[in-house]
Amino acid sequence: MFKLSRKTIINFVFIACAVVLISIFSPFLKNSAQKTFNPHLSLISLLKRECAGIIFYHRNMVELARLKNEAENLRRNLFDLREVGQENIRLKNLLGFKQKSPLRLIPARVIARSPDSWSSSVIIDKGRYNGVRPGMVAINNLGLVGRVMESSENNSKILLINDPSQGISSIVQRSRQEGLVSGSLGANLIMRYLPPEAQISPGDIIITSELSQVYPKGLLVGKVINIGKELSGLSRYAVVKPAVELSTIEEVFVIVP
Repeated sequence: MFKLSRKTIINFVFIACAVVLISIFSPFLKNSAQKTFNPHLSLISLLKRECAGIIFYHRNMVELARLKNEAENLRRNLFDLREVGQENIRLKNLLGFKQKSPLRLIPARVIARSPDSWSSSVIIDKGRYNGVRPGMVAINNLGLVGRVMESSENNSKILLINDPSQGISSIVQRSRQEGLVSGSLGANLIMRYLPPEAQISPGDIIITSELSQVYPKGLLVGKVINIGKELSGLSRYAVVKPAVELSTIEEVFVIVP
């Protein structure tokens, strides 16, 4: 039979005890090691992050610039699309108006505005070559705009209805009351020479009358927004909001007589 020596038995017992002790104390050793080396590991991780940030800083900067440029291009394209969409709506409305109107019309674009503060006028891209002559009336699909004062070969100057020198013979559409509409260089017009008993109220529509020697009858001028008395007390006046937003017009029609 195989016999174990005393020395072998002692060694075996020692190893077994060592294994048992290691299994018992290994969690404590692990926790102690973590507590000892954890700050150093955290410092190493921090250094790794900082080094990576420095190494990739230039790449990230280039990428950020590229993304900003793309975003700006997208915003610009979106603005252009909105502008094209609004222009298409305006042109569609103008085309529909021209097709339905019994008047002979010359379409034109506004290319400039009066730089001074004592008159109100615009320059259009049509002139004598296109059949535009001084005295012709300008409108759009919303109402009366003004009349042509000057014309060159390819451009014309239109005096808007809110210019103080303008005088438009008009009537109240509801009551047929006559009056004279003039400009004030502001956003609104003034209808004057109304008798005290005039049948006119806020909300009434004002149109050109047949007494006008310049403007065709029945063109929409605007809507009454307020009524007042002249200082003399002998007549009344009406504040009229133009049917056309004169400060933002971009396209007009010139009426061919």
